[in-house]
Amino acid sequence: MNTILESLYQRKSCRVFTDEPVSADLKQELILAAMQAPTAGNMHLYSIIDITDQTIKDQLAESCDHQAFIAKAPLVFVFCADYHRAWMGMKTFINQEARKPETGDMFLAMSDALICAQNMVVAAQGLGLGSCYIGDILENYEYHRDLLKLPEAVWPIGMLVLGYPTQHQLDRKKPKRFEPGFVVHSNHYASLSIEDHQAYIQDHLEEQPNSLNELNYYHDLYNRKYTADFTHEMNRSVKVMLESLSDK
Repeated sequence: MNTILESLYQRKSCRVFTDEPVSADLKQELILAAMQAPTAGNMHLYSIIDITDQTIKDQLAESCDHQAFIAKAPLVFVFCADYHRAWMGMKTFINQEARKPETGDMFLAMSDALICAQNMVVAAQGLGLGSCYIGDILENYEYHRDLLKLPEAVWPIGMLVLGYPTQHQLDRKKPKRFEPGFVVHSNHYASLSIEDHQAYIQDHLEEQPNSLNELNYYHDLYNRKYTADFTHEMNRSVKVMLESLSDK
């Protein structure tokens, strides 16, 4: 198998790291690889905040749903959708009355930031590092904005923790992904029948014994992800981000 494809198939989220530090040179390789990602109009509508201050790591570990492993990770990066830099440039060099970024601008910048983050994930896997996305950075927007000193038109969209995985993490089996038929459509969206839906879920659960049937799967999803306190906070927080835009 092609080495890049092999790396994609082997990669799994890693939340426990060894004490081995990541060298400055290797960290720079990660950053440069991330910045090779596609970016809308080559505008680089993202910023990467390299968190090296242990106090800030500790604060992020608490604000992102009390996940202690964040504070212990050798590398922590916050990826921000950033229209501030482009907006300031246009105001400075072209038109002082340039409009504020709006919702579409924010979503475009979000795409840039997350594509950049995924490039870092792929690069990390190829360099022998483990990684884990922390979606909880979407919560507590006001707190994170102040903690990271984010200016107008900069929004924290994703966070990555990285380091050398422990042997247990290397040996741990990657969770099974769905079959393509569950998520891939041809030319137009085609909703699954209840029977096909159940069949895909059952197939998906065969290698995941903690969930015995489709009812268990959705019961867990409903309670753990859809109605949990953190999802309510995430939705409140993202509404505040959207309200900061000029077309609110």
